Amino acid sequence: MCGMPSAETTRASVHQPEPVRPTREDEVAAAGSELIGGPIGRRALFGTSWWTPVRIVALVAIGMFALGMVQKLPCYDSAWFFGASSQYTHACYSDIPHLYQGRGFADGLVPYFDKLPGDMDYLEYPVLTGVFMEVASWLTPGSGTIQHQEQAYWMANAGMLMVCTAIIAVCTSRTHRRRPWDGLLVALAPAFALTATINWDLLAVALLAAAMLMWSRGRALAFGILLGLATAAKFYPFLVLGPLFLLCWRAGKWREFATALLGAVGAWLVVNLPVMFLAPEGWAKFYRFSHDRGVDFGSVFLVLSQRWNIQITADAANTWAMVMMLAVCAGLAALTLTAPRRPRLAQLAFLIVAAFILTNKVYSPQYVLWLVPLAALARPRWRDFLIWQACEVAYFLGIWMYLAYTTSGDAHKGLPTEGYQLAVVLHLLGTLYLCAVVVRDILMPERDVVRRAGDDDPSGGVLDGAPDVFVLGAAAHPPRHAVHFEGPQVEWGSRGPMSVGDSSP
Repeated sequence: MCGMPSAETTRASVHQPEPVRPTREDEVAAAGSELIGGPIGRRALFGTSWWTPVRIVALVAIGMFALGMVQKLPCYDSAWFFGASSQYTHACYSDIPHLYQGRGFADGLVPYFDKLPGDMDYLEYPVLTGVFMEVASWLTPGSGTIQHQEQAYWMANAGMLMVCTAIIAVCTSRTHRRRPWDGLLVALAPAFALTATINWDLLAVALLAAAMLMWSRGRALAFGILLGLATAAKFYPFLVLGPLFLLCWRAGKWREFATALLGAVGAWLVVNLPVMFLAPEGWAKFYRFSHDRGVDFGSVFLVLSQRWNIQITADAANTWAMVMMLAVCAGLAALTLTAPRRPRLAQLAFLIVAAFILTNKVYSPQYVLWLVPLAALARPRWRDFLIWQACEVAYFLGIWMYLAYTTSGDAHKGLPTEGYQLAVVLHLLGTLYLCAVVVRDILMPERDVVRRAGDDDPSGGVLDGAPDVFVLGAAAHPPRHAVHFEGPQVEWGSRGPMSVGDSSP
């Protein structure tokens, strides 16, 4: 009968795992849903209309990106060109228009091959980012005043970065099959919108998000290729191979790890080798610049040097950063191999990138973009995510107000040194807080929001549900559905959402 579902459809619906409803398990999401008419229903949950969760998340992300572009309007109109301090007091600074002329794109110079005038002899960005910048310059009209060209260059980059934003939102939403709505953490992240067009970091973030999606689908080679391309755009994505090595060691998935590693190295070499051989000095500029760069904004080294009036050289900062990073890596290795249940890939990926940020000698405000998609996968809990985001927004405002203070002369408009140091500490504490919560989830898997819903490691690909073959210390728990906890259930009364049952965060 045409009105009755087929037996195959009925069986598919029975065996298909039900997507997780954030308004059911998260009090903040439940309360926030009141602004749009209440908690999500089954029609939206199962995507029976055009408005599927992934499409909604992508559109919200694009909308927030557009709001971030509007926030840059005072600078777009004049502050980038006529006011050194006004681009800071309006918190709308961007590297993009300044580097159009400063890195030779206005003069048609070829990155890595043509030498730049002044102290910056070559472009100080990785190769794939340099290609991205060059493509945007091709889309920029060469006529008109330099101001109009810089505006057009920023707009061309913004359009390309918006595509990256949509890719990040879609990939994050699809990585955890049963949790597509977690992508809203990325789409609605205020720090994401504020920093998206400061620099070109979103290219690497998008490639890493796509790589994480490929690994969750068991496609190790595609993961490796995308990770290698991400590393060719920014160094930090390569760090994810460390946690992956440990997890594959614990699960005995050496073949998959080798495939991913070969794909990553091969993709990185394909991008870098031509420039490395044809323009070795220009290619090496990024690595020389990263090594020789002194202590800079946002780092714990800057706070120490300012508070105690000590001089920390670039070599000393490099050494201490390396020592701290190695200590963190050793700690993560011990955590991975001794945890009562194998950690999820997203958890360790977030922790290793966060450690790199915390121990680095510089923290540019757009570096928060590196963590946002990983945080949404590692700890999809609105309360913790928003606490961290509040600290990052405070730092975003703090650095611009501090620069306004230092560039406004005797007027001293902005934030003095002590206020900026407080903003740096807030950023450090906010990131450490989220790291601590993720570590707690690893040590106490019953507190993990993802595993309480019945999953093991939805971003883990071949690691999802795989038995352990190497564990240090006590025996691991059975991996799949070993501990199934019902999250806090949210009921709706006359006064709005009320949580019942487990109230743990």
